Amino acid sequence: MKITFLTYGTEGDTRPLLALAREVAGRGHEAHVLADVAGAPCAQALGIPFTALAGDMRGAFQPGGAFGALLKDGASMSRLMRACATLARDNTLPWMEAACAAASMHGSDLLVYSGLAGFVGLAVAEGLGIPCIGAAMWPMTPTREFAPPFLNMHRLPGWANMLAHRAFERMAWSMFGPELNRARARVFGAPPRKQPWRDMPLLVGCSPTLLARPADWPPNVAVTGAWQLPAGQDHTPPRALLDFLAAGPAPVYIGFGSMAGIAQGTLVDAIAAVASGRRVLFHPGWSGIDPSRLPSDVYVLDDTPHDWLFPRTALVVHHGGAGTSHAAARAGVPSVVVPFAGDQFFWARRMTLRGIAVACPAAGLDSARLVQAVAAASQPAMREDARRMGQAMREEDGVRAAVDLLLGDNICTNDK
Repeated sequence: MKITFLTYGTEGDTRPLLALAREVAGRGHEAHVLADVAGAPCAQALGIPFTALAGDMRGAFQPGGAFGALLKDGASMSRLMRACATLARDNTLPWMEAACAAASMHGSDLLVYSGLAGFVGLAVAEGLGIPCIGAAMWPMTPTREFAPPFLNMHRLPGWANMLAHRAFERMAWSMFGPELNRARARVFGAPPRKQPWRDMPLLVGCSPTLLARPADWPPNVAVTGAWQLPAGQDHTPPRALLDFLAAGPAPVYIGFGSMAGIAQGTLVDAIAAVASGRRVLFHPGWSGIDPSRLPSDVYVLDDTPHDWLFPRTALVVHHGGAGTSHAAARAGVPSVVVPFAGDQFFWARRMTLRGIAVACPAAGLDSARLVQAVAAASQPAMREDARRMGQAMREEDGVRAAVDLLLGDNICTNDK
């Protein structure tokens, strides 16, 4: 079987699909991944055929990039989200052309789509007449049990949750539909669609321990467990990091990945405040913080596999992205979730409800709030709940479960 994987976003969007592609290849089938250029080194290391799509996610948000000005102190996360939508619209045609060429050239039997390239994947599968399956790291299918993860809403009645899902669907189509239809006309000569695809089969790469499958989801939506690469076993950490970890109690990890928007001075002060009473590891990510501004006893990390690092920490302060949230929960340590935007508020609520995290939204972050949140997340009861959650999640094998479905035929039924 030949499977084309298509996504666009940060490495948190690409690495889960690489995990699926690796398993597909390991079972003797063929996999090809199309994603942002940042995923190329990981794909190469795994031996997965890879095509870099037009655009450069990180480059676009760096100083001098198209959206670099948005990462100044106090950046508006709503503006950042709109910038991501602009990036997707501007690249809809080249993404569609690249995906069509790759799927045709490799004779793909199945297309798996995700991230900002989701609508493009649906259009390519329809245009080529091949089956497709969505792959999501957060719950996308309408349900009465909770509101859309990308809307910061909660505690709504069931009918309101369903209404919010449909409203979000219409909003997304209004943002992406016009450019998608123009690209479909050029690539496939297809007439315009008036509404998005619905009721498509979907794999949700979330832990059923952390997020129980809603009872009102259709049978072609499967919650498989998270999709992570087994990078930890092969990781060789620098000697300085090993020495730091061995030199005292388990430290607090602080890092927000590709998120920015907290004033740098505020974040530096907050890290220093935590470090005044705890050992701290800090990963700068896209924050732009100069490590020289931090206390000298804060260990500044390069990119380090979460599955290797997080079990060696006392707790994790993170932005609440789906991948990082699952990695922290699977490690069996508590979290302080600092959500910025998107689905991060959803995961902050999920983890808080399960008793394994304290939420501290980015918009109100300061030294006092972060110190208080770290203290609350360090309580014995939360540590014990996190330990039990981690033990249960480590028994899941989301990659195996998802690929079983991809290579089977019990979920590959596409509706209009």
